[in-house]
Amino acid sequence: MKNKLRFHIAFWLAYVIYDTALEFAWMRSSYAHYTDWHRLWVSVHAVFAMLPPKMIFTYFVLFVTIDRGLMKNRKIIYLVLEMIPALLLCIIMHRLIVHYYLRYYVYYEAPWVDQLFGATQLISGFITVGFTTACAVAMKFLRMHWISKEREKSLVKEKLEAELKFLRTQTNPHFLFNTLNNIYALARKKSDHTADVVMKLSKLLRFMLYESRKERIPLSDEIRMIEDYLELEKIRYNERLKITFLKDIDDPSQQVAPLLLLPFIENAFKHGASETRFDSYILINTKLQKGFLQFDIENSKEVNGDTSVTENIGLSNVRRQLELMYNDYTLQIMNQEKHFAVHLTIYLNNDAKI
Repeated sequence: MKNKLRFHIAFWLAYVIYDTALEFAWMRSSYAHYTDWHRLWVSVHAVFAMLPPKMIFTYFVLFVTIDRGLMKNRKIIYLVLEMIPALLLCIIMHRLIVHYYLRYYVYYEAPWVDQLFGATQLISGFITVGFTTACAVAMKFLRMHWISKEREKSLVKEKLEAELKFLRTQTNPHFLFNTLNNIYALARKKSDHTADVVMKLSKLLRFMLYESRKERIPLSDEIRMIEDYLELEKIRYNERLKITFLKDIDDPSQQVAPLLLLPFIENAFKHGASETRFDSYILINTKLQKGFLQFDIENSKEVNGDTSVTENIGLSNVRRQLELMYNDYTLQIMNQEKHFAVHLTIYLNNDAKI
C-alpha cells in the first residue's frame, strides 16, 4: 500500500513539473513583460488549478474502468459507456476552471477571446484531460506488466528450488543405501572395521543432514566428505582396489554446491570397482585454479564391448543440478572399452541465479 501511494505521488509530481515547464514556455511569448519568477508562479498556479478534473477522470479510469471493470472481464462497450459521461463532466469542469478562474484570476484578463464551450475549446479540454489519463493508464499497465513478470520469475524460482531440493533428496538416500550395504557386508564378515565404518557413516550422515541443505559450502568441506567416503570404501575393498585421490586447490574456501561430486564417485564404485575382478582402480583428480574447478574421475571396467553411455539416476540428477546452479560448465562422460571416465569443469564464480 505504501509503495503504491509513493508511486502515485511520484507520478503526479512528475506530471506537475512537466506541465509547469510547458506552461512556462508558452507564457514566455504571450507574457513577455512578466519576469521569470512571475511567469513561474503563474504557471504553477495554472497547473494546480487545472489539476482536479484531470485527477478525477484519471482515477475514475484507473479504479472504476480498469480495476472494477477490465480486471473482472466486463464487456468493453459497458466500460466505454461508463467513461463517456465521466469524461464529459471532467471536460466541462476543465472549461469552467479555465473560463471563470484562470482567465480572470491567473492570466489577468487575457487578451485572447475565450469561448466557454466552443468546438476548439472542447477539443482542447479533451486533449488535456485525455492526455493526462492516458499517461497514468500507460504507467499502470507498465507497472502491472512488471509485477506480473516479477511474479512469474518468483514462481519459476520456487519451482527450480523445489526441483533442486528433490534432486538432492534423491542423491542422499542413494548414498546412504550404498554405505549401509558396505556395513552389512562387513558385519557378515565379522570384520573388526565395522565399528570404524559406523563412526565414519555417522560423520557423513551429519554432513548430509546439515551441510547439504546449504546452497553453497566451502570446497574444503566437500573434499573432506569425499575423503571420508573413500576411507569407507577402502575398508570394504581392501587391496583389491587401488584408489588415488589427487588434489590441487588454490582456495579451499571457494564455495561449491554440496554433494555435487559424490554421484560421480559413487558411480565409479558401483559400476566399476564392484564389477571389475582384476586390476581394479579408481583415479580422482580435483583441481581448483582462480575459480575454475576441474574434476576428473576414471575407473576400470570389464571388457564387454559396450561403449555406449547410459546415465543412471545419479548422473542424470547431477547433470540437472549443474544446469540449475551453474552458467559456465562442461561435462563429458566417456565410456571406453576398459575404463569409464568423467571430465567436469565449472567456473564457480559464475553461478546461475535461480
